[in-house]
Amino acid sequence: MPDQHVPAEWPAGVHPPGTESFEETAATWLFDHVPADYRLHGVLRRHPVALSRLAVRHVAACLEAAREGYRTARVDLRDHLAPHALDQVMQAYMEEGRRLSALLREVEAVDGALRSQARGGRAAAADF
Repeated sequence: MPDQHVPAEWPAGVHPPGTESFEETAATWLFDHVPADYRLHGVLRRHPVALSRLAVRHVAACLEAAREGYRTARVDLRDHLAPHALDQVMQAYMEEGRRLSALLREVEAVDGALRSQARGGRAAAADF
């Protein structure tokens, strides 16, 4: 029987590691959080651990871009937006940063579980 314990940051739509549908639900969920063109690559559909690695990098880059945008928005936009609009842009960056930070924790949790499962599969195959 698979271990049903998952970390607090585990995404709701992904079945727990060790269940029959874990990899399928993990891949479906991960594809929802990366550029749509990632679906064109068969290797990412066949190997969810490869998809999760790309997803971690993609979401981390988006988070860094949001942070950089927040740091530079006031200077970059001060001549183009009214102060109240600029405040709204800053708020949007803050909200997006929080969302991406939470998403990154979820993607990292799924990535860790997929990597652990892949290591286990290689170890089992090496035993033969």
